[in-house]
Amino acid sequence: MLTNRKAKLRALTALIASLATAGAAQDAINPEDLSGPAGRPYSPYADRAFPTQVFFGDTHVHTALSADAGGSGTRLLPRDAYRFARGEQVTSNTGQQVKLAQPLDFYMITDHSDGMGAITDIIGGAPNIMADEQGRYFNEQFNLGGTAAQQAAFELNSAFAQGELSSVLNYQPGNPAYKRVWDDIVAAAEEFSDPGSFTTFIAYEWTSLVAGNNLHRNVIFRDGSERAGQLVPYTTTPPIGSPDPRDLWSWLQNYEDTTGGDVLAIPHNGNLSNGMMFSLQDDFAEGAPLDAAYAEQRQKWERLYEATQNKGDGEAHPFLSPEDEFADFETWDYGNLDASAPKTNDMLAGEYVRSGLQRGLVLEAELGTNPFKFGLVGASDNHIGLTTPDNDNFFGKYSAYEPSPDRSQHVSKTYADGSDALYSWQYITAGLTAVWAESNTRGAIFDSMERREVYATTGPRMRVRFFGGWHFEDEDVLGRNLAVTGYSKGVPMGSDLFAGEGAPSFLVYALRDPMGANLDRVQIVKGWIEADGTPRERVYDVAWSDGREPDADGKLPPVGNTVDLSIPSWTNTIGAPELGAVWTDPDFDPALSAFYYARVIEIPTPRWTAYDAVKFSLDLPDDVRLIAQERAYTSPIWYSPEG
Repeated sequence: MLTNRKAKLRALTALIASLATAGAAQDAINPEDLSGPAGRPYSPYADRAFPTQVFFGDTHVHTALSADAGGSGTRLLPRDAYRFARGEQVTSNTGQQVKLAQPLDFYMITDHSDGMGAITDIIGGAPNIMADEQGRYFNEQFNLGGTAAQQAAFELNSAFAQGELSSVLNYQPGNPAYKRVWDDIVAAAEEFSDPGSFTTFIAYEWTSLVAGNNLHRNVIFRDGSERAGQLVPYTTTPPIGSPDPRDLWSWLQNYEDTTGGDVLAIPHNGNLSNGMMFSLQDDFAEGAPLDAAYAEQRQKWERLYEATQNKGDGEAHPFLSPEDEFADFETWDYGNLDASAPKTNDMLAGEYVRSGLQRGLVLEAELGTNPFKFGLVGASDNHIGLTTPDNDNFFGKYSAYEPSPDRSQHVSKTYADGSDALYSWQYITAGLTAVWAESNTRGAIFDSMERREVYATTGPRMRVRFFGGWHFEDEDVLGRNLAVTGYSKGVPMGSDLFAGEGAPSFLVYALRDPMGANLDRVQIVKGWIEADGTPRERVYDVAWSDGREPDADGKLPPVGNTVDLSIPSWTNTIGAPELGAVWTDPDFDPALSAFYYARVIEIPTPRWTAYDAVKFSLDLPDDVRLIAQERAYTSPIWYSPEG
């Protein structure tokens, strides 16, 4: 019986094989006859050679290991911060339970390189600290806690910014505590990295301050401990370190040469640099002209810029962009980081994304390379180990600004004459970095950042695509596989677009945060330099909601406002869940270099101060902003007349 069943099985198998062969011979299909756009397979999901997923994370986080954080009351350490970021409920520095609405995909803890390891000894009263006059003072003030500790943290920052901090407190490489803390930072990143689910990066902040002017950079490693653990961070304190970015770039080159690794640096808070972030001269060489080597090195190492974070939004300034109705968004323009030098209008062009991109075109014409050719990311720069991008869940920047009835009414910074420079209500929720990548891994996310296929949001998790090319057509935005069209016909955000026929066209699409507000509009921001050297810019509305019509001057009416401050809440009865367009530059001059980026604006929603007003029954002063229109900024696409 068994032999008979085997014989029947062999016969059936032979029959199926013969039928399959005959069918293939008679009905063979040529895959090319079923190709989609640009020769792709019929299935739009097959053979995709481009990133199809967007991941959201924070590239700039401090824990209790940073002196200004730990000194002012932060007690959460890197492992606490990682647990929170991946979605766990934790206890905040002030004893409150806190959890994210949804986990982050990736996380970068960037504790300060200068003074690494010192804060534990300062608070604990180590003998070397207590033998120093400044050390005794900060030990006493930090241990008082509360407002005294917060003020002492500001004083410590100011002393460091002005070069007046005792060397006893400013631990440097060679101090045993320095390497011990760095090794633990590296170990924590390795412990919590879970590729495909939650990706952590080894990182630190290089905290350059020139007389209080902010030139900070976050240093991000693609590598694990086997490479990143070979060296300790570079500091800004001579003789071991330097505040000059050129010296940091040399250190980055040495790291790659020594380890075979990969690393990049992300500047932030040009709004606190008093014009130095995008300077047209070498401020470390007595104002000498910038040279080609500077331009080449900066473009190589600094391919991204942090456009928005807790210390204000840095995309544009109303003085520089008076015709842009959305330029004055969460603007910080009181002065430099420690308020030791007030702001003047002549500084502003060296501080903001849009003017920095314009200056990059100017320098490219002079030097042959654009030093300010950067993509855009968002972050928190929180100093509490908690990234909170949602306005109804904002836990502040410092522990003193964790939720409490009076946290929105502090004087946060004062000028040298004692007058008010900044108020605590002016801090904003965390920005986020959105990365288009093939997978949630260190390699894929880092590589996307390095090629600038990233965008910044002020907190919401909007999905945004932006492509530039020469052959986009209006119907391209109607397809549901928009990315296939974008990559087939053009280049993505962060790329170069070289000369073609006619004027360039851009394909842009935005989908609202699934848990957030509808979209008001999508804009394309263009910047260029006229032949006579005059910087120019223009903001174009390219897609908008609710069937509004532009007025005689081309201005689009406001979308409206559904915010109810008594709750507070809003309704998505205005705006649109998604917006997209194909737009062709109507003012294109093929002889002039230019950049283009998309800006996506949400409908109005309650700001964190509005939630505080209701939760704590507050009657806030009239100048405290209660409503905001959150947004996203894509990395630019650069047009060049020359290939």
